[in-house]
Amino acid sequence: MASYIHVPFAVPAVPSLHITVDQQDVEAGSRRLIKEMRPHWDPAQVKLKVFTEGITNKLVACSVDDSLDDVVLVRVYGNKTELFVDRENELKSFHVLHVHGCAPRLYCTFENGFCYKFIEGSALDPEHVRNPSIFRLIGRQLAKIHSIHAHNGWIPKPNLWLKLEKYFTLLPKEFEDECLHARFLTEVPAHQELEKELAWLKKHLSSLGSPIVLCHNDLLCKNIIYNEKEGRVRFIDYEYAGYNYQAFDIGNHFNEFAGVTEVDYNLYPNKNVQLQWLKSYLEALNKYKGLGTEVTNEEVEVLYFQVNLFALASHFFWGLWALIQSRYSTIDFDFLGYAVVRFRQYFKMKPEVMNLKLPE
Repeated sequence: MASYIHVPFAVPAVPSLHITVDQQDVEAGSRRLIKEMRPHWDPAQVKLKVFTEGITNKLVACSVDDSLDDVVLVRVYGNKTELFVDRENELKSFHVLHVHGCAPRLYCTFENGFCYKFIEGSALDPEHVRNPSIFRLIGRQLAKIHSIHAHNGWIPKPNLWLKLEKYFTLLPKEFEDECLHARFLTEVPAHQELEKELAWLKKHLSSLGSPIVLCHNDLLCKNIIYNEKEGRVRFIDYEYAGYNYQAFDIGNHFNEFAGVTEVDYNLYPNKNVQLQWLKSYLEALNKYKGLGTEVTNEEVEVLYFQVNLFALASHFFWGLWALIQSRYSTIDFDFLGYAVVRFRQYFKMKPEVMNLKLPE
């Protein structure tokens, strides 16, 4: 897949360890990695914590005491995720964001993952991202990322359409499991219908004029780390990062207000919450770009219009993604059911957002 991260300097080399971590025994693999990275740590004192929330990769925190000063996170790529995630691009994104103070330090790579510095704080839940004091922090942090390279004078291509076209080539046609295959045939839209919707999305959304910026592209609640003591948020997991439509990144985040394991789209932010969020975001974006903080109501309304249309593309994107995961992932999660949920919400939301009008 083509990479659109523009790096005006060489990405510094980090150690590359010839170690493969077994998906079914991430703790043993993590201990092997720690032995290489922290040879001064007493192996008998190493504590491991396996995080279970992720549905793409597996994550393990490694430390030797209760201090958070030196905690190493080991991230093991999910099975076959290299088919739809550009890992080289992910590492470039990680470096660019680290240089701009938006990502932690990368310690090393290994055959099927990498290790990086732990960010102190708490991963958020849907109830947190609705809190105005927190969502303003999220909007400002996203604005900071969206302002990176804003002064370079070049316009990159969005990666949305390339990725969606790539996903179409990876979609499963059948499943060995009879029950899964029956669900696939009866609950998932037909391939031709999905192709028709992709053509419609590309035609309508490409003409909306949403700026192309460096995006996170996967801002679900658990990818936002809130440090209450410092009053700030940081984002993690950059495997989908790249240049994309500004409105996609925001619309995708608004969709994630609904959660992942128990999805409830009644939690999708209403217009009042969105307008507050978007105003705070635009003020921060202008400030980062050296344009002051003045934002007009019309600018906020235009972005609201764009964001809610691009939220459709977010449903479509993760619906395709979940179908691919249902074929290859070894993680215990109903990916097929998640795909069905996203496509249903796509078709439910489509007529609603098509009735939205730009401000006169």
